[in-house]
Amino acid sequence: MVHPTAVVHPKAQIGEGCDIGPYCIVGEHVVMGPGCRLHSHVVVDGHTRLGRQNEIYPFTTVGLKTQDLKWKGGLTRTEIGDCNTIREGVTIHSANGEATVIGSHNSILGGSHIGHNVLMGDHIIVSMAGVAGHVVVEDHAVVGGMCAVHQFCRVGRLSMIAGCAKVVQDVPPYMLVDGNPAETVTVNRIGMERHGITEEAQGALRAVYKIMFREGLTLANALSKIEREVPPVPEVAHFLKFVQASERGITKWKGEV
Repeated sequence: MVHPTAVVHPKAQIGEGCDIGPYCIVGEHVVMGPGCRLHSHVVVDGHTRLGRQNEIYPFTTVGLKTQDLKWKGGLTRTEIGDCNTIREGVTIHSANGEATVIGSHNSILGGSHIGHNVLMGDHIIVSMAGVAGHVVVEDHAVVGGMCAVHQFCRVGRLSMIAGCAKVVQDVPPYMLVDGNPAETVTVNRIGMERHGITEEAQGALRAVYKIMFREGLTLANALSKIEREVPPVPEVAHFLKFVQASERGITKWKGEV
């Protein structure tokens, strides 16, 4: 169904069962999978691909040109998976080279901004937040209301950023960060319980938190102690791999480098 006031380019590829509401605009290079719904006043443009059953609310823009002033032109892409809910007034920008990629089953709530070259996984909540360019957000993370995530940061799996936090370094997996600037304040206990993380793994991650953020060790010594003393459950292995790969440093780690 396409409302008569909507403007859909004749070359756009619209899947079966899509519902395009009043005053929406769909550009020439858009590919929209089956069952998507654009409520009204939605703009989808650029080389943008939407998967199945995405629901996009009014005054949202998807796939428009990056705001990165370094962009010199060329073909860039925006790729969105399946079953995402994108609420009112969200902006999702195309990349500065390569692609902006959003996975599936995410909730991007009203007023949020997803910058160029962002890589988002699945089952993520972004709540009226600003996610700058080149940020990586892993599965099941929560980006709290009105917080800001600096460009090139990473947000780890099943982590939670509290509302109004200012994130300028990587947010470690399974942890909760808060403040301006943000610091790691505890494990994300409720998030882990809701997602079925075992009691053994939760206990191991509490031990990781104490070693990493409360004992004042150097980074190398903290990682070494975790490897020696904490059970090597998959969640701890992921935490260690995440920290070891960090380029910006870990959010408000209290020890010395």
